[in-house]
Amino acid sequence: QVQLVESGGGLVQPGGSLRLSCAYSGFTLEYYAIGWFRQAPGKEREGIACFSNRDRSTYYTDSVKGRFTISRDNAKSTVFLEMNSLNPEDTAVYFCAARLTGWGSCVFVSYQYDYWGQGTQVTVSS
Repeated sequence: QVQLVESGGGLVQPGGSLRLSCAYSGFTLEYYAIGWFRQAPGKEREGIACFSNRDRSTYYTDSVKGRFTISRDNAKSTVFLEMNSLNPEDTAVYFCAARLTGWGSCVFVSYQYDYWGQGTQVTVSS
């Protein structure tokens, strides 16, 4: 049974940092991708970062490039999202998702992902 569990969300002041974790289990594929998405109230779910196990590459959407870093601890089956220079526009529920098809390629299209975590709230406010 595939499971993804996010943690690390919370309230942070503008300019601050948070690190989100996504612990995944239930699959042992050679090729897969783990993506981070977020959804703010009244907005569509947005893909923001992705790690591809196929070639260990990482991808970011323009809105977070240079501020967020995705990484993986293979021994712990955990993907992290380090978020710096946070601003109120980053406030959203953050989800991680596993893409077990597509030969591990990263895409920022939510319906291309097969399994999702429950989400963790990030609020950036003074």
